Order: sequence, then structure tokens, then C-alpha cells
Amino acid sequence: MSVTVRVPAKVNVQLAVGGARPDGFHDLANVFLAVGLYDEVTATPADELRITCSGPGADQVPLDRTNLAARAALALAERHGLSAADAGVHLHIDKDIPVAGGMAGGSADAAGALLACDALWGTRASRQELLDICAELGSDVPFSLVGGAALGTGRGERLRPLDVGGDFHWVFAVADGGLSTPAVYREFDRLHEGTEVPEPVASEELLAALAKGDADALAATLTNDLQPAALSLFPSLADTLAAGRAAGALAALVSGSGPTTAFLARDAESAQVVAGALLASGSCRAARVADSPAPGATVIRRAA
Repeated sequence: MSVTVRVPAKVNVQLAVGGARPDGFHDLANVFLAVGLYDEVTATPADELRITCSGPGADQVPLDRTNLAARAALALAERHGLSAADAGVHLHIDKDIPVAGGMAGGSADAAGALLACDALWGTRASRQELLDICAELGSDVPFSLVGGAALGTGRGERLRPLDVGGDFHWVFAVADGGLSTPAVYREFDRLHEGTEVPEPVASEELLAALAKGDADALAATLTNDLQPAALSLFPSLADTLAAGRAAGALAALVSGSGPTTAFLARDAESAQVVAGALLASGSCRAARVADSPAPGATVIRRAA
């Protein structure tokens, strides 16, 4: 049989970043919102671990054991003592989340692979066990499993679910190029060298805006402490942000570590207008419209 899991992208409506820790990570107050752009991960029995990928940006996805989806499968097999023969699997990733775009596409694939392999192998891992494996794999992976909205603390892996009182409408401008998340954090550290970085704290006003479903209030409170670092490394993103604001977006910010930029729109019609203007501006490669919140990793298909 095969199992297919659909898993969403994310936008950080708040990303508050603390100073570098001794382990090299940063403490975060990271408010995640899952959005309706999805990758699909299909797990099929095979003689050995194999990764394939299709969709936009597939040529940039590693197809060896450095891929987070591969690491997820290996971690689950190891936890449950599966032999190499029992844990053989072909993971096919059908990409629709921008690659290296700051929308957690790799983390989404890891969460999708973990859920798909659990269903395929019948390991029956508990939700907490899956979340523990996700946290070992990366800071964004647990949220990709959970979806919806959540506050991530620690390095982002400790999640508290958040209430969302309505739908929010977004446009995501895909840049012509990528940014490395570690490189953006290094630039953040460079820009803050010699200064005291405050402890990251979630904005109560932003959490209230989410709970009310109030787009105007959310727009007034969106923040991303990594944005100056992303703009420093990728200056042309400033033109994209300006084009979206000029087109009527309520707010604009770099998504996570970038270089995808996110624009909050008042409604679905406004989102289409903003997307069209962004494409016409020539400041981005593509503009994608999506709503939030979206569900986390979900089994959508089982085939014999």
C-alpha cells in the first residue's frame, strides 16, 4: 500500500528573536500560522530508503539522507527497532510550498514523512512521540505536524495552541533566489553585535487580534526580528515589500528567514488584487494567494 500526507506551509505573524545561546540556537517567541499552501508526501514500501521530488523548485531539494523527510523516516524506524528491510520506503515529495522560502517547506516534508511512515509501517506512535521526534529534527517541524496557530517558545519547538477567530487572507511573493536560515541568523547576530538583545516575548495585542479574527489589528502588530537581516542579505526584497503595500496590503513582512515576503489582505478579493500588482511590478518570481489557518499534517489518501 501507499500513504499520502498533506502538510501546510507556515507564516510567522510574530518572530521575536533573543540573543544567541551557548548551543548556537536563539530563544524565540514565534507565533506560527499555518496557511493553505501544501506539500504532499507519499510513502510506499521499497527495498531501501529512496527520495524523489516533483513540483516547483524540486531541483533544489536534496534526494539523499540529508533531506529532513529522510531523517524523519530513519528516526521513526530507529525508535521502533525496525530492521533495514522493514523500514525500506520510497518517499515522494510533491512540492507546492516555495523551496528555501522561509515557509518551512523542508520541515513540512519531515512532518509529512513521519506521519506517512507511521501509518505505512503500523508503528502506532503516540502524538507526543511524533512531536518529540519532530523537535529532534528541527525547530519548525513540530508546528508542521500540528498546524492551525501556535506560540512556539524555546527555539520554537515548544508549542502552545492558539485560538483563531476567523480566516486571514494572504499573498506570498516568491523571490527569484533563496536564503539559508543559518545565514540569516548569522547576519542577525552580526547586526546585533555589541548590543543587548531583549528576551523574546509574545505580543498580547497580536494574540488578541488572532483570537478575534481582526485583520486590521493583526496588521498593526505583525513583526519579524529577522527581517533586517534578510533585507541585508537580499536588499531587493525591499522593493517587493513596497510594491505589496502600494497595492493595498494591510501589512507586509518577510516570511520567517525569507526570502518569501508575506502580505496580509483585507479579504479574498483584495488578495487577488495584491497578487496581480506584485506580479506586474516584476519584483518577484511568483505570487501565491492562500488563506489561514490551515490544518496540520493529515493523511489524505491510502492506496493498495
